[in-house]
Amino acid sequence: MYDYLIVGAGLFGSVCAYELNKRGKKCLVIDKRNHIGGNIYTENIEGINVHKYGAHIFHTHDRDIWNYINQFSEFNNYINQPVARYKNEIYNLPFNMNTFTKLWDDVFTPSQALKRIEEEKSIYHIENPSNLEEQAINLVGKTIYEKLIKGYTQKQWGKPCKELPAFIIKRLPVRFTFDNNYFNDRYQGIPIGGYTKIIQKMLNGIEVKLNCDFFKYKEKLLKECKKIIYTGPIDQYYDYIYGNLEYRSVRFESEILDIPNYQGNAVVNYTDYEVPYTRIIEHKHFEFDSTSPKTIISKEYSSKWKLGDEPYYPLNDERNNSLYQKYKELALKEKNVIFGGRLGQYKYYDMDDVISSALSILKEID
Repeated sequence: MYDYLIVGAGLFGSVCAYELNKRGKKCLVIDKRNHIGGNIYTENIEGINVHKYGAHIFHTHDRDIWNYINQFSEFNNYINQPVARYKNEIYNLPFNMNTFTKLWDDVFTPSQALKRIEEEKSIYHIENPSNLEEQAINLVGKTIYEKLIKGYTQKQWGKPCKELPAFIIKRLPVRFTFDNNYFNDRYQGIPIGGYTKIIQKMLNGIEVKLNCDFFKYKEKLLKECKKIIYTGPIDQYYDYIYGNLEYRSVRFESEILDIPNYQGNAVVNYTDYEVPYTRIIEHKHFEFDSTSPKTIISKEYSSKWKLGDEPYYPLNDERNNSLYQKYKELALKEKNVIFGGRLGQYKYYDMDDVISSALSILKEID
C-alpha cells in the first residue's frame, strides 16, 4: 500500500512527493509521458538544454519560494528581455522607452512618450469597450496595438481581436524607463543544467512509473493507494460528465542549426499575423556557458485545442469558469482526492505559484 498516489510528475506533483516523502509517507508518482518534469522538462541536445515545452523562466517576488527552489539547483542570473519583430522592424518588450523611441522618431523623453500615447488614446477612446481591440486601444493607443498586439493576439487565440472579449486584456504594462526586463519580480533566473535536474532531485528515492496512464490502470491504482494527489484535467477525472473544459494548445517545431547563433536572443516574438508562428526560442541563450558550435531553435504555433491534444492555456472565459465551478463542487466532496496544478485547478500558474499552491495544500493536509 502507498500512502499517496501522485498523478503527474510535473512541478506540482514533484513538490508534493518531495515534501510527503520527507514526512515518511510512501508515495507512488506516475506520469503518462515517458519523462518526468511535465512542461518544465528540459533535454540536453548538442550540449544545449532545450525547453521542450516552451520557454520557462523562473521568477518570483517571494524570497521563501526563491530559497525553496534554490535548494535543488543553482540558478544563473538570466534576465528575460524578449524582442518583438513586426514585419522588418525590431522592438523591445515590454513596452518601454526603447520601444517608444523606435516607434516614433520625434519621441526622446518619458514626457514626450506619455503625451503621444495619451493623444492616441483620446482620439480612439471608446467609453465601454466591447471587445479586445477596443480595450487595447483604450489602454495604449492605436500604434502600439497595430504593431505589437493585434497580430500576436489573434494568432494566440485563433480569433480576430474584434471577436475576443475585452476582459482578456485588463491592463498592459507601460514603462517610461529604458528597462527591457520583462518581469518586475526581484528574483529571476534559469537553473544551471536545466529544470529536469530539479525534478530528479525532488523525486530521488521515490518510486516513479512513466508511460503510466492513470485512467488505464485506475481501478488497480485506487486499491493500492490510500490518497490521491491528482494534477491532470479535472473534467477528465469525472469523465466529462458536465462537458469538457477548453484550452489553447501549442505546437513546437524545433531545428538544430549548424551555426553558433541564430537570432541573438532567447525569445523573439513575431507580432504580424502573416507569420504563422507566435515566437522563436533560441535555447542556448537561456544559459551563458553553452560552448556548442550549433544552436537549436523552436518555433511556437498557437493552435485550437481538441480532446486528446496537450492542454496548455485554460480558456478562462465565462462559460469555462462556470463549468469549472461544477467540477470544483464535486472535488470539494472528495475525502481522499486532492486536485492541484494548472489542469487540476483550471488556472494558469507561473512556476512560483505552482510551488506556493503545492506547499499550501500540504499545510492543509497536515
